Amino acid sequence: MGRAVDEAARLNDAFSIRARVDRAAPPAATIPPDANSSAASGVWSEDAASVVRAGDVVIEFSSPEGCRTAARLCAERGAALVSGTTGLGPEDERAVREAAARVAVLRAANFSLGVAALHRALEAAIAALPPTWDIEIVERHHRRKVDSPSGTALGLARHAGEKRGLGESALKLGRSGRTGERPRDEIGVHSVRGGSLVGDHAVLIAGDGEWIEIRHVAEDRSAFAHGALAAARFVAAAKPGLYTMDHVLGSK
Repeated sequence: MGRAVDEAARLNDAFSIRARVDRAAPPAATIPPDANSSAASGVWSEDAASVVRAGDVVIEFSSPEGCRTAARLCAERGAALVSGTTGLGPEDERAVREAAARVAVLRAANFSLGVAALHRALEAAIAALPPTWDIEIVERHHRRKVDSPSGTALGLARHAGEKRGLGESALKLGRSGRTGERPRDEIGVHSVRGGSLVGDHAVLIAGDGEWIEIRHVAEDRSAFAHGALAAARFVAAAKPGLYTMDHVLGSK
């Protein structure tokens, strides 16, 4: 995702990358020159604290530890934060919330504008249909994805549960064996892994004798990168607070 965001910024004159941070900065000889892009400037660093300053927007796709470090650094320096890391623990979540009290923070499991629209479509469908209709979510990703289900699928399931008045216990992560009849107050979440699939999320809402499916397919990671840049543009002008991609979609 770092490379995808870098490339998207290179193609957009509205953005300028001041620094790139990684655990191991690459040798200068391996960095492709691009004299025609304002985003081509900037340094490589292995220490975020050495490059982040007030007024910056930090975009991070890293690890729970990296997210926690970035959140605390942004709060300290007065920089906005766009975070795409999933699988956060309680301490990480607390660091994000504390940062949002001081600077603008946008956090999302998926930065696709299409997925943000999918959430809106799901909410509208749930409001229009009887509560007896079942909700199942199927997500498909490449073989190398390390977490399952995806953060996006869990976000969709929790959103659906919230609109149905259901808690976390309503989520059923896969099924195996003789599970018995499907409970009405259940939301199934199922994962498929294989090949080079970038991201595919389908929400099935099934009634008696009919069903509908709302689906989003990401064909390339550039979709997430462009969304991350849209998020960066949003938080650059936002007041302190914790935001989502729905705020970005609403600002368009």
